[in-house]
Amino acid sequence: MMNDYMIPTSIKEVQKLGWDYIDVILFSGDAFVDHPSFGTACIARYLQHFGYRVAVVPQPNWRDDLRDFKKLGAPRLYFGVNAGAMDSMVNHYTAWKRLRHDDAYTPEGKFGQRPDYAVTVYTKILKQLYPDIPVVIGGVEASLRRLTHYDYWQDRLFPSVLVSSGADYLCYGMGEKPMIQLTRAIENGWSAHQMHQLPQIGFFLKGKCKLKDALYLHSFEECCEDKVAFAENFHLIETHANMMHPQVIIEPVADGYVQINPTCPPSTEKEMDSYWDLPFTKLPHPRYKDKRIPAYDMIKFSINTHRGCFGGCNFCTIAAHQGKFIQSRSEESILKEVKALTKLPGFAGNISDLGAPTANMYGMGGKDRSLCEKCRRKSCLYPSPCKNLDRSHARVLNLYKQVDATKGIRHSYIGSGIRYDLFLDEKGFVDETSKPYFCELVLKHTSGRLKVAPEHTEDKVLDYMAKPSFRLFERLRKEFDGVNRAAGTHVELVPYFISSHPGCTMKDMDRLCHHPALKGIWMDQVQDFMPTPMTTSSVMFYTGLDPRTMKPVFVERDPDKKRAQKSFFFKK
Repeated sequence: MMNDYMIPTSIKEVQKLGWDYIDVILFSGDAFVDHPSFGTACIARYLQHFGYRVAVVPQPNWRDDLRDFKKLGAPRLYFGVNAGAMDSMVNHYTAWKRLRHDDAYTPEGKFGQRPDYAVTVYTKILKQLYPDIPVVIGGVEASLRRLTHYDYWQDRLFPSVLVSSGADYLCYGMGEKPMIQLTRAIENGWSAHQMHQLPQIGFFLKGKCKLKDALYLHSFEECCEDKVAFAENFHLIETHANMMHPQVIIEPVADGYVQINPTCPPSTEKEMDSYWDLPFTKLPHPRYKDKRIPAYDMIKFSINTHRGCFGGCNFCTIAAHQGKFIQSRSEESILKEVKALTKLPGFAGNISDLGAPTANMYGMGGKDRSLCEKCRRKSCLYPSPCKNLDRSHARVLNLYKQVDATKGIRHSYIGSGIRYDLFLDEKGFVDETSKPYFCELVLKHTSGRLKVAPEHTEDKVLDYMAKPSFRLFERLRKEFDGVNRAAGTHVELVPYFISSHPGCTMKDMDRLCHHPALKGIWMDQVQDFMPTPMTTSSVMFYTGLDPRTMKPVFVERDPDKKRAQKSFFFKK
């Protein structure tokens, strides 16, 4: 294994290391922060751990003479490309397609430091400059655009980003395991046939696929002609994305086809620990000196406990990228990071977030894993909790206590989302760990406001969102008020809602904002629905069909009426 070093981002830094070659050069749309919450750092450090020389080019200038793409020359193995932690179009535009004025992933929040469709733009430049060097694309933008997808900003279907970018390979989802396998394969000169057996990658080939045991989708061209074909495709894609053992997926396009190979198995606890047991500095690269990177400020004193989410919300992309099956770190690994956090500059003893996409899913999974191996459910919670799901909060409660007992820790807050249907049903708490968890969450781990996401009050709309009935929120508020009264505290309950989601009408928004269960709650958290690639809700928005049932869905597409739905929320 190589000695630890700061990942180089310039030729001077490469020369200082004494390198005469670079194995892998990663291009990213984000500023480079050497922190495990940033995917570029995760892949760079993981490849470094296995002895590869990795350099990063953050936010290259694509408008000038392309010197940023040339400055490090050609890598020995391949270029890696990602748009950053967000899809570049989501990063650039609001739900009303207005240009944003800042970018949290850029020094000083400066806007305009990455292009629209960054993966495609960067890849095309690299293929033009270095046609013989493989380009591997990954990250959220590539992952969620791996097959035919609806693009809200151009209001049309796009083919796989493999086709539009010309990349050689696409690594989707969380990339440590597939990327080390791919890197070794390229280094060892594997044949094309061997490369095409690798898990969790995609690629485009010309001709007709001859695989027998594969899932064949409608072609991109058929989807463009027929919205029903697109909806049928998506239902199959989503079903397989939530299976532990999916099939190879084949989608014809133009004179060839895109092939998406099945995922690697979910990471074990030991593997998860190894991803965090890397020499991250947890700081922005020194090239930024004293410049502030807003996204880093938000996460620099946070701890990520696990990956994945089995909630299955129709508007969410977490499971499509991180997977449905929870992959947790050990308590020892987390506590090791907590202790290291106390030594970071500026740390005052407060962990801003001890969580993950859904904080209270830590350590959860199926009681009988063999049933999970065969499961085809998108959600373990909707329309009702799976009977095989172990919803005990004992392990996460124990984790909180150990973290809080660590020397130098004053508070550990839960800033990420929680699912209250994991510990509540309409009758009350679901097991003996549920109430202790809720009390602990409200009284010890909430910084003044407990944020939850019922998303709507109307069951019809909630069904299109794949969210539980609002009656569960009503039960939550009753229990929440009881905890506050008993403790003499004044923690606020802040619900989040979505307007203009498929199936939502003005009458639904009227009923939402006048719902008696929301009386006395300050409600300013409403978001206009934004269709993003690879979600059921986006497919509904584009096709007017529910891909689960193929039945028609009302969709509000008129921009003025969408604004009216959101503004109606505040009319009281």
